[in-house]
Amino acid sequence: MRYDVISDTHGWLAPELLDALQGADVIVHAGDCCNPDDYRQLAKIAPVHMCLGNNDYDRYAYPPDVDTLVSFRSEGLRWQICHYEQRLKLGKCDIAICGHTHRSLVQRDARTGTLIMNPGSPTYPRGGNGATMGRILVEDGKVVDARIVPLEIKPASRWFSF
Repeated sequence: MRYDVISDTHGWLAPELLDALQGADVIVHAGDCCNPDDYRQLAKIAPVHMCLGNNDYDRYAYPPDVDTLVSFRSEGLRWQICHYEQRLKLGKCDIAICGHTHRSLVQRDARTGTLIMNPGSPTYPRGGNGATMGRILVEDGKVVDARIVPLEIKPASRWFSF
């Protein structure tokens, strides 16, 4: 299974991002989607698991399973999504997804062994890595690859700048 992980899209889904998401089995969004229409557009590509970010003001514009902390099971693994890394409950999940910083990160927690990913931001990246997303591949209930995927996104609107 291929899980494509995004965060902090802030109301703009670049065509290059949408192209990169094609073929995903599941899309995981770690908040600050900022546009319920974007959520619906992502759901046309693959099932979406999403948490609310600090800029997702209208929680009722999203389906009821979208909340500040979201947990789900898939392929025998326990997932957790929270916009803020410090609010994740690492002892209660195998894979923890966060956002907010707009800086990409993939690491294992030394204490719990939990895989932690922050995919960065395809819209407003910080930290010098450019626009990014994450990708996690799972086979037979095990993570076989977890990486940050760089995106070549052309500035196409007044909302987008590096």
